[in-house]
Amino acid sequence: MSQPPRQDRIFAAAVVGAGAAGLAAALALARDGIPTALIGRHAPVADGRTVALLDGSVRFLEALGAWDAIAPHAGPLATLQIIDDTGSLFRLPPVRFHAGEIGLAAFGWNVESRRLTEALRAQARVTDNLTLFESDALEASAGEAFSEVRLADGATVAARLVIGADGARSPLRQAGGIRVRDWSYPQGAITTILAHGRPHGDVSTEFHTRGGPFTLVPLPGDRSSLVWVAGEGTARRLAGLDDAGLAEAVTRQAQGMLGPMRVDGPRGLVPMRGLSVASATAHRLALIGEAAHVFPPIGAQGLNLGLRDAAALRDAVLAATREGRDPGSRAALDGFARGRRRDAALRSTAVDALNRSLLADLAPVDALRGFGLLAMSAIGPLRRAVMREGVLPRLGAPEQMRAAG
Repeated sequence: MSQPPRQDRIFAAAVVGAGAAGLAAALALARDGIPTALIGRHAPVADGRTVALLDGSVRFLEALGAWDAIAPHAGPLATLQIIDDTGSLFRLPPVRFHAGEIGLAAFGWNVESRRLTEALRAQARVTDNLTLFESDALEASAGEAFSEVRLADGATVAARLVIGADGARSPLRQAGGIRVRDWSYPQGAITTILAHGRPHGDVSTEFHTRGGPFTLVPLPGDRSSLVWVAGEGTARRLAGLDDAGLAEAVTRQAQGMLGPMRVDGPRGLVPMRGLSVASATAHRLALIGEAAHVFPPIGAQGLNLGLRDAAALRDAVLAATREGRDPGSRAALDGFARGRRRDAALRSTAVDALNRSLLADLAPVDALRGFGLLAMSAIGPLRRAVMREGVLPRLGAPEQMRAAG
């Protein structure tokens, strides 16, 4: 019979999952003096994906000490441009949103996912109060006073709170008995990095097409990242093209606005699916990132929401610790669960509505989408409110994501 762990070997928190959200959560807790374990193998990221880190996420990464290593590889998103390419009768001229209208130099910064993860991993290796266990977690069992996580290398980690950052198929979520709703779309998304003949001018351009959004997001220099959402058959056909064929197809779809394109990085084919949970918490368990919500790669919401999860959980754990309460207790996590449910539901509804409106090909739906864009373009206060909410929710923003003052 195994012996219970000594009190000095029980971590306050154990984060399972060494992707960007898990790394950020572990760093946020450890840097505030919370004894934290980070469990997970540091696998490479190489599918041509980037992440547009919105302004609040950049402030969070600054607080974690990771932004200085990321910034040289990130391109600013100073302007967001939407072009209706649906062929709808209600097509509007291109709509542009400028970060300067809400007092920002950029809405966010676009960086390759691998650069973000590498910077967070480097920071994790030199952070006090953070112990790394570079092994897979096999199972977790929650007891009355702590949980135990059994690892593939035979080790066991005990913690007051286990944080599930173990992805869309989260074993921790399943073990915690948390109910899930998931769905899929009849689409796929092609991702890659492109070099092009004309400068992007720090403008992120999203074409609305009948297959879904086709988005070019600026990177440093004359390079951009691509997220091309298309019907499943079209996506598979595009994925089967060689680099020259794909570059030609992208140049044509982008209407030549950035000149000739060249594939300049790895490529990926991402399934279009969504997932939500009934609650982001269970007994001694909190879920963050794709363990709690999955989005199609539309609107730069997925990872930014995962980073908000990490920052909000840091606030909840820190508050409980300062008050001498158990950070894994229901009382300590209730506020976190409510806030994350509200934030995730709002983002999920918006992304789902946009995507389905493009697929619908119905005049009334096109009219509603067109009128909505027209209102945001023409009504200044509404336009600025939508931009601010898109960058960071005004209600319940985590402490380390808020602007100073």
